[in-house]
Order: sequence, then structure tokens, then C-alpha cells
Amino acid sequence: MKKILFAVLAAMALPLFAQQSHVNIQFDPQRNTENIRPYSTSVISPEVHDDNTVTFRINAPKAQEVLLTGSMFVGNDSRRRVPFEKKENGLWELTIGPLKPEIYFYYFIIDGVQNIDPNNTFTGHAAMPSFSILFVHGDEPTWYDPKPEVPHGSITTHYYYSSVTNALRDMMVYTPANYNPKKKYPVLYLMGGSGDLTETWVMHGRANFILDNVIAEGKAKEMIVVFPNDQMVTRSHPQHTELAFPLVERELIECVIPYVESKYSVIKDKHARALSGLSMGGRMSQYVALRNLDVFGSMGLLSSAIEVSETPALNDPDINDKIDYMFIGGGTYETGFMARHERLHETLEEMGVEHQFYVGGGGAHDLVTWRHLLYYEFLPNLWRTNYKWK
Repeated sequence: MKKILFAVLAAMALPLFAQQSHVNIQFDPQRNTENIRPYSTSVISPEVHDDNTVTFRINAPKAQEVLLTGSMFVGNDSRRRVPFEKKENGLWELTIGPLKPEIYFYYFIIDGVQNIDPNNTFTGHAAMPSFSILFVHGDEPTWYDPKPEVPHGSITTHYYYSSVTNALRDMMVYTPANYNPKKKYPVLYLMGGSGDLTETWVMHGRANFILDNVIAEGKAKEMIVVFPNDQMVTRSHPQHTELAFPLVERELIECVIPYVESKYSVIKDKHARALSGLSMGGRMSQYVALRNLDVFGSMGLLSSAIEVSETPALNDPDINDKIDYMFIGGGTYETGFMARHERLHETLEEMGVEHQFYVGGGGAHDLVTWRHLLYYEFLPNLWRTNYKWK
């Protein structure tokens, strides 16, 4: 009887995996349900409480000062550095919040040196130093979270030889849950920003889960999404822009699109191709799409823009007939009269160039903003207007 009771209790406990267990894909992986330290760590950090406050900890007995900074601080608090309190036995601790449920990036600054949280097993990387990831959960999965009841698409990594760089490169491709090779799909080419990698949009942006949810909700068309590597020249290069932008144009036109269209069942028509990106990737999207209006019918510029003088096609009196959909968006705390995307919006209004302009999300120049723009505005409106391939 005791054995049976133990088995029942153990079975009941199984769904409680959390606190960075990495057993299941969860919307609340840093909620402390077991009070067990992550494997090979010394303390629990971060610990996300149900009131949305967060406690950070680190053992640093010889440190003189420990500070916290991250993307949870926006607006007047931007670049804020919050001091920890030193406890007994060299433990430093800090509780902040409550925070709005979101996914944030953060760092510890220990005696002036920026560090990741050594006790957090959720760490991001790109073509720049690593960062720690904080998941502040709500009461249930939200629009950027994996939902068990929603059909999930697939992510495939492809390696291909680039005739532009004369080397091996990679791309990732999202196919929707009900992908059928007998059906033909529109394709969105979605790029990251400065220092981002091919997997940034999936690993940190949760673009695949956003696509799963927005398609399942009937708010967006089924589509294939390609995540190309838009790093063509190291971002630290003094001539990055003038070298990288023409190269990414060639890479997309000569290598990426032909490869995708040889492997997937896609609509080979400009009206079924869109190019978008965040930050640098958005500037590249504007540059490439407006120079190749016979290839791309739609574009999305997320927190980005280049001068109209760099894209002469915008001066074409027939430009509105050549663009199906142009989206320009930015975050709540990064938009103002000096923001590139707002200046471009105002210029296009003066020129009479049709486009959608949107600001929102409660974030700054970060994935809090870009996830929001993707789910709430860009994906639902893409392929809705000028749906010309049917």
C-alpha cells in the first residue's frame, strides 16, 4: 500500500518540473516550484515569483560591488544599474519588480565588469558577448509562448555553399504545422540585426511559436519563413554598411532564394515574397527590396530605415503600384523625432508613398518590441492586401 501511495504521489509531482529544469518546454521555466538549484550551480538565480517580482543571487565573496542592468529598464530607467545587497558568506542578492510578463535580457556588473548570471542556464549568444535571459511568466502561456494545444511548425537548418562568400553558410526555414508539398506557399525572408546569428529570431525571438499561434488563431496566412544569415562582413568593420549591403543583396538573390525555391513548394512570384528584418536587417531589407521590386512585393522595416536618397525607387511616380505592402514599425521607448523609422515615415507621407506605420509594444530597441511588431501588426497584415497571386 505504501509503495502504491508513493507511486501515485510521484506521478502527481511530475508536472511540477521548473526552475530551469529543461525537462519540458515551458512558459514559466524560472518559476521556483521545487526549490532545487539548477544543475552545477551554487544558488537559485533568477527566481521568478508569482507576484512577478524577481530575485537575483550570486556568490561573489571578494566583490566590492554588484549591479544589475537589462532590457527590463526602459524609458527614464534606460541604462539603469541597480545595486545588490551583500548578505552573509559572500552572497549578493537583489529583488526587483513586479515586472510586466515578458522575456528580458540582463547582465550583472561585478566591480565594473559586465558578466552573465553564472547560475542562469538560459543564456543567449550571438556574434557578440553572451547575455542572460529572464522569463517573467503570467498566469498562462501568451502569444509568444509554446502552447500545447496549438499545432507546431518545423524548423530546419540548411547548409549551402555560397558563391558570394565562397564558403559554407547556413539558413533556417520554418514550415507551418500543416505544410503540404502539394500546396504552394508565400515566403517571408526574415533577417536579424547587428551581431545576430541565423538562429536569433528562433532562439531569442520565438518567431516559430509566434507563427504557430498567429496562424492557428486565423490572424495570418500560412507561410514559409526563411531566416537567412545576414552577417556578410564583421559588424566592427569600419566600412560595414557600404560593403555588407551589396553583399547581402547578392546573397539573397543569387543564393538564398534559388536554394529555397528548389527545396520547398513556394509561389515563385514577387507578390508572394516578402523581405523583413529588425534593426540592421530592416535597413538591409529596405535597401534590397526597393532595388529588386521585381523580386519582392512586400517589406517590413522593424526599428530601422535608411535615407530615401539611398533607395531612388521611392521617387518613382508609380511606386504605389509596385509595392504590395510596406510596414514600418518601432518600439514605444525608441521612437521620437530623431528615430530613423519615424523620419522615414514622415518623409514617405510627404511623398505620398503608401505604407503602414505603427509604434507600440512597451519596449525599446530590443526583442520585446520586435516580437510585438511581428505578432500584432506585420504578420497579420502581410499577404492580406494586394493578394495578387490568386
